[in-house]
Amino acid sequence: MQIRLSAFIRKEMLHILRDKRTMLVVLVIPVMLILLFGFTVTTDVNNINVAVCAPNRCHAVSESVNRLVFSSYFRFKGYVDAADIDMTLRTGKAAAVVVFAADYATSGLFQLILDGADVNTASTSQAYLQHVILGEKARQSLFEMHQLYNPQMKSAFNFVPGIMGMIFLLICAMMTSVSIVKEKEVGTMEVLLVSPVKPAYIIISKMVPYLLLSCIDLATILLLARFVLDVPLAGGVWGIVGISVLYLVLSLALGMMVSNMARSQIVALLISAMVMMMPVLFFSGLMFPIENLPWALRWISYVIPARWYIDAMRKLMIEGVAFIGVMLEFGILLGQTLLLIAVSTKKFNDRLE
Repeated sequence: MQIRLSAFIRKEMLHILRDKRTMLVVLVIPVMLILLFGFTVTTDVNNINVAVCAPNRCHAVSESVNRLVFSSYFRFKGYVDAADIDMTLRTGKAAAVVVFAADYATSGLFQLILDGADVNTASTSQAYLQHVILGEKARQSLFEMHQLYNPQMKSAFNFVPGIMGMIFLLICAMMTSVSIVKEKEVGTMEVLLVSPVKPAYIIISKMVPYLLLSCIDLATILLLARFVLDVPLAGGVWGIVGISVLYLVLSLALGMMVSNMARSQIVALLISAMVMMMPVLFFSGLMFPIENLPWALRWISYVIPARWYIDAMRKLMIEGVAFIGVMLEFGILLGQTLLLIAVSTKKFNDRLE
C-alpha cells in the first residue's frame, strides 16, 4: 500500500507541475505578495513636506532647520510667513509647519501645526519632528526611551509575519479545495474512488504535493524577509520553520473542508479567497491590534488560526523568543489542525456513502 500511495502522490505532483497556472499561483504569487505588502503596507514616515515659520532666523533656528534638511524623514519646503501658514497646509505644499518663537534661542519654544486629515501620519510626524528639532536636547532630557526589538520602527517587522499568515492560509486552502472540486466536476473522482486505494490515501496524495510546494514558498519568503526586507529571524530558524509547517498543514486541511462544502470551483474559490480573507484581516492582528476590538469580536479572534500563527511568528522572528515561549500558540494550532483533519475526513467519507 505504501508503493500505491507513493504512486498516487507522484501522479498528483506531475499533474501540478504540468499545470502552469497552478505553478504560477503556488510559487510566484506568494513571492509577489510578500514583496508588494512588505514595501507598500507601511506606517513609516518618509519624505514628509515641512515648512518653517521663523520671525527671528537666529543661529539656534538655523541649526534646527539644518537637522530637518538633512533628515531622511522630511523634505524642507522653505520658509513661510505666519499669514501664509493656513494656505500652505490647505494647498498641500506642506503637511506640517514648524513655527519657532521669536525668542527661540533662549526659550526653546516652538509650535507644530500639522495637517490632521490623516491622524496616524500626523501623530507620527509630530513625534519625529519633535525629536529631530530638539536634537541633542532630546537626548539630554531627564528621561530615556528605548525601543525594544524594532528600534528603527520599520513597519515590515510588524507586517511580514502577518502577511505570511494570510498568504499561506489563502493559497494552501484555495489550491487544495479547488483541486478536489475539479476532480468532482470532471468526473475523475469516481474513477479514483473505485480503485483499491482508500479514500484517506486519496486525501493524503492531494495534500502532500501542495505541502512540498508550500515549503518551497516558505523558504523563499523567509529568505526575502531576511535579506530583502531586513526582517530578523531572531528566535532561530528551526522554530520558525516548525510552526510554519504546522500552519501549512492546517491550511491544507482547511482547504479539504472547503472542498467538502463546495460543489463547484467558483464556489470553492469564493469561500477560500473572499470569505477567509475578511476574518484574517480583521480578527488576526494583521492590520489592527486585537486589544482594540470589542470583547464580543475578541472572542471570535480566538478561533482564527492566523491569529495564533501571527502571534507566534512575531515572537519568534522579531522578539527573539525561544520556541518554548510559543508553546501555547503551537498547541492551539496543533489542536485546530487535528480537528480540521478529523472533520474533513469524516465529511469526505460521509459524502462517499
